[in-house]
Amino acid sequence: MSTEKEVELKMLATLDHFKQELKNLRTNRANPGMVEGVSVEVYGTHMKIKELANISAPEPRQILITPFDPQTAAAISKGIEKANLNLQPILESGSVRINVPPMDQAMRVEIVKQGKKKAEDAKIALREIRRKSNDTIRKQKTDGLITEDILKKLEKAIQEFTDKFCRTVDDLFAAKEKEIMAV
Repeated sequence: MSTEKEVELKMLATLDHFKQELKNLRTNRANPGMVEGVSVEVYGTHMKIKELANISAPEPRQILITPFDPQTAAAISKGIEKANLNLQPILESGSVRINVPPMDQAMRVEIVKQGKKKAEDAKIALREIRRKSNDTIRKQKTDGLITEDILKKLEKAIQEFTDKFCRTVDDLFAAKEKEIMAV
């Protein structure tokens, strides 16, 4: 596999991870992503809610969790309470309903701060991929596997990927920040 393709795939994986992180950030609307990753203890092991149930948002301020096995509803409810998401699960006949309260300004600002940190972490990961890739191609140049021209071309391509993906992270975060701050 070419160095450029490798770098692009690694950066795409980082971007996908960042998108997943953004989904977990709370906005003013109910979003199944808010609880998907919550760990619940069932059957003597820890599992994520998305592995145990269907999660939907039937209304803008409500999440409905319908477990595949209705016996796990109580454990799911307990797991959500333990996760400190400021959400109060309501157990009702084999399912869990969560009414999502509106966020106040301080809470929105705090969530934007968390998002900024996740965006910065994603950009740090992208720059780390760039650094490792540049080290690899410089070593190849030292070992005589590639020429100076190819080295320069690869360094330029790697930098272009880094810039492109960092811009994408910024754009995604800006859109999410707008969504979080919407009243």
